[in-house]
Amino acid sequence: MSPRKSESEAVVPHPRETSRLFGHREAESVLLEAYRSGRIPHAWLIGGPLGIGKATLAYRMARFVLVHGEPHAPSVQRAESLDVDPNDAVARQIAASSHGGLLTLERTANDRGVMRTVITVDETRETISFFGSTAAAEGWRVCIVDTVDELNPNAANALLKILEEPPQRSLFLLVSHAPARVLATIQSRCRKLRLRPLSTDDVIRAAASAGDLDAGDPALREVASSAEGSVARALTLLGGEALKLQQRTAAMLAMLPQVDPRELHTLGDSLPISDRVALAAFIDGIDRWIAERLHADEASANQNLPRLARLAEVWEKIVRAARDTETYNLERKPLVFSVFGWLADATR
Repeated sequence: MSPRKSESEAVVPHPRETSRLFGHREAESVLLEAYRSGRIPHAWLIGGPLGIGKATLAYRMARFVLVHGEPHAPSVQRAESLDVDPNDAVARQIAASSHGGLLTLERTANDRGVMRTVITVDETRETISFFGSTAAAEGWRVCIVDTVDELNPNAANALLKILEEPPQRSLFLLVSHAPARVLATIQSRCRKLRLRPLSTDDVIRAAASAGDLDAGDPALREVASSAEGSVARALTLLGGEALKLQQRTAAMLAMLPQVDPRELHTLGDSLPISDRVALAAFIDGIDRWIAERLHADEASANQNLPRLARLAEVWEKIVRAARDTETYNLERKPLVFSVFGWLADATR
C-alpha cells in the first residue's frame, strides 16, 4: 500500500484505503441511483477543489461496483449508500492495489525514482489492454484517473480514444481539480459530477480521521474554519507557520500589479528548500487567489475575456513550475519571483 503524506507530513491513508466519506451525500446518491438504474454512464468527471474527497468518492464507487456486480441485485436496490465493509475481500484487494478489475492512472516515479510531473501516454495506453480483456464475462472493469489534469496531451488523446468506444461493463472515474480546463472532447463524453467544498464540521471530522488527530483540538477547528472546505488545506495549515506564510502571500497578492522586490526576497527566504509544507502553503494561497479572480471575472466574461485568458495561462505555468520545483527539489526563491512576475504582467 502507498499511504499519502499530507503537506503537514502526517502520514494519511491513500483514498484507496479510506472507507469513510465525509459530506457529499448528494453526489454519492447520484452515483448510486445511476448504477442501480442499470443505465449508468460509462464515464464520470468528478470535479471540485483540491482535498475535498473526490478521489475518496471515486474509490468508494469502484469498491461498490466491484463488490456488487449486478445493478438489479436486491443488495444494490436496498443500499442507502456506497458503503462496503472494509474487511470484504474486494475492499482489501483494492486497498492493496491488487484487484484485477481496477486500473488506476496517476503520476508515478521514473527510472531514477523521481516523481513525474505528468501521467504519460505509455501509462494511459495500459487502458487498452485492461479493457481489452473479457470484461463482460468477468465482471466490471473500473478505471480511476487521479487526476485527469495531470495527463499530458498525448495521454489525454489516448484516453479519449477508449472513451469514444467504451467496452461493455466499463466505468471511468476521472478526478479533476479544474474540470472546466479538461479537454473539451473528454468533457463531452463524461457525466459531470461537481463536488462542493466541505462544511467546517466535515473538514474537522475528515482531517481527524485521516491524520489520526483529536477532533476536539481547538487548533484543528481554527485551521478548518480557514480551509475553505478542503481537508488537504486544513492539514497543510495545521503546521501553524504555513498559515502565517499564506497570510503574507495574500498581503502581497493584494498589492498586484505592484511588486516589492524586498518582500519577494523575504517571502523566498521563508521557503527553505527542504520544507514541503511551506511550498504547499505558498502555492495553495496563489491557487486560491487566481481562482477567486477567475470566478469574479466570469460574471462579466465578455468584458474580461483577455484577462481571463491571461490568468488561465499563468495558472498553468505556475502549476508546471511548482511541480518541477518540488519534483527536482529546486530553490524556492526563483519560483517566488517568477510567480509574482507572471501575475503582475497578467493583472496590468
